[in-house]
This record gives sequence, structure tokens and C-alpha cells, in this order.
Amino acid sequence: MSVFGGTAPHKVAVFVRDGALPIETGIVHRLFGQARDAGGRALYEVATCALAPGPVRTDTDLGFTVPHGPDPLVEADTVLVPAAQEDYVERPHDPLAPELAEALGRVRPGTRVASICSAAFVLAALGWLDGCRVTTHWRSTGFFRAMYPHIELDPDVLYTDNGRVLTAAGVASGIDLSLHMIRTDHGAAVANEVARGTVVPPHRDGGQAQYVRRPVPEPEGTRTGAARAWAVEHLGQRPTLAQMAAVASMSVRTFTRRFREETGVSPGRWLTARRLDRARELLEGTRLTVDDIARRTGFGTGASLRQHMHAELGVSPGRYRRTFGVHTAQ
Repeated sequence: MSVFGGTAPHKVAVFVRDGALPIETGIVHRLFGQARDAGGRALYEVATCALAPGPVRTDTDLGFTVPHGPDPLVEADTVLVPAAQEDYVERPHDPLAPELAEALGRVRPGTRVASICSAAFVLAALGWLDGCRVTTHWRSTGFFRAMYPHIELDPDVLYTDNGRVLTAAGVASGIDLSLHMIRTDHGAAVANEVARGTVVPPHRDGGQAQYVRRPVPEPEGTRTGAARAWAVEHLGQRPTLAQMAAVASMSVRTFTRRFREETGVSPGRWLTARRLDRARELLEGTRLTVDDIARRTGFGTGASLRQHMHAELGVSPGRYRRTFGVHTAQ
């Protein structure tokens, strides 16, 4: 039995906008459309809607012909808003046109609403994310924080669930979020069957931190830059704060203060991040054992590397290698 009660299919409205990402719209239809009860009855009724019926431009050469205007929003039990190309344009003000606000204003109070990827900006502009813990695509987190500093943003998770308000991090995170909602509504058995039919795991380990591109090389021309470059070259020797300060020809106290000013973090925190960067490179591109990688990156032991990877990325070294390793399929 659905947590929403009743026997009628749960109504899902997918609200698309010009510049829509076809994959995100398709995810919702594919997953919710597969959900069936034990008797084979469809558990969801999915309707795609827009500001007006008719053609909707996408971010590809593939267009949509949307059958509905905003009317399905009024009767929907769940409203999903996928991302659109315009969400990625940084603006000094809320990216919400009056007609868009008017259309989404038809959503009934208490309706479950969810965003995929950068559509979190739309929900935030409507005030629907106030008081919630949310996420969005990692490339948009800086802009999101600048626009909505009062909203708690978690950039490391695949999705968040605040009860009636949910957000997903990126394109494929729409799969994770959809399966989570199906699981919440109808239990693990139904969600697992949908996952099997889509050939995806019912759960993904870790958060989006593991997908973030590693930082670019350290900037040059700073007082602590030479010490940072030296430390990166000697990670396996477990460089100390005193050694780094000596390379920079500073006292430990002055070096620590200057380091924080230039990087925004402590030397210890920075070293851990660089060790993880190097460990990820070795996990992706070599067949070295976890213990060997731990020694080469200054973690010392495999147990220490596992602990830090779980804390920072939410996955084990083995799981990370199976996901990203170039030798995995060989």
C-alpha cells in the first residue's frame, strides 16, 4: 500500500521548460512508469506539462511536443522539475520569470515537490527550499550559495529528502531520487524491480563528491606555494608542518597563518585532500594494492586510507576502483 493511501495511481507531473534536458525528463517516465503492484497495476500516472501545450526546445537537436499546459500541476500528488539549460546561466537575480512562478503557483499546498540537478534554483526562487537541506549539481554550488545563503546546501550527496521537498544533485541522480521516492511510497520490492528493469543498482554508494573533478594544480606566486608544491612531490614521506614551514622559510606559526589566508584551510586538511587526490589517481590508473597506495600517498596503512575515503567520498577504495578504474573491465 502506498504511503499516500488509496488505490488510484499516484499522479506525477513533470514540469519541463525551454532548454530542457531530455535525459532528465525521460528518467522520470522510465522509472515511475515501470512501477507495478503485485497484480501488475500501474502505481503511477505520469503527465508531462509546460507553460503551454506544444513544442518545447531542449538543449539538443531533439525537441519535445508536450501534451499539457500547467493544468496537471493542480491535481498532481508529486511534481518533479527537471533542469533546463537556462539554469546554468549565472544571473544576479532569481532566475524565475513571472509566468513560470504563476504556473508553479498552481501546485497545491502539501504536494510533494522535487528538483533534478540545477532545477533546485527554481524551487529556491519560489521559497520552497527555505528551511530545507538541499543539493544541486556540484558545478553550481558556488552560485547557489551566493544566491541563497540562507538555505542549507549539501554539495556531497546524491539527493536530499525533507519529507515533501526533495532535491537531486545531477542528471543521473534523478535515477537515485526517483527510486528513493518509489521505495518510500511502495517499499523496497517495487523499487528493486524497477531498478532491475532499468539495469541500475537500487542504491549507489557514496555521494557526488566522488564525481567531482580533482583540483587544478596549486596556484603559483603565493608565499606558501613552493611549500605546497614540495609537499605534493613528497606525499609518501609524510611531510610535516615544520618541514613545509622550513621550505617556505617561515616559522610554523607564520606559515600556518599565511597558509590559511591563501588556501582557506589548515595545512593538515590540505594535505589530506592532496593525499586523497593522489590516491584516486592511483586507484583509477594502476593495479597497485590499497596498502601500496596508502604508503605512496602518506596514509601509511590501508585502514587509514579506507577511513579517509569513507569520510570524504562515502565509498571504499575498492568500490571507487570498480567505478572509475581504467583496468576494471580488463
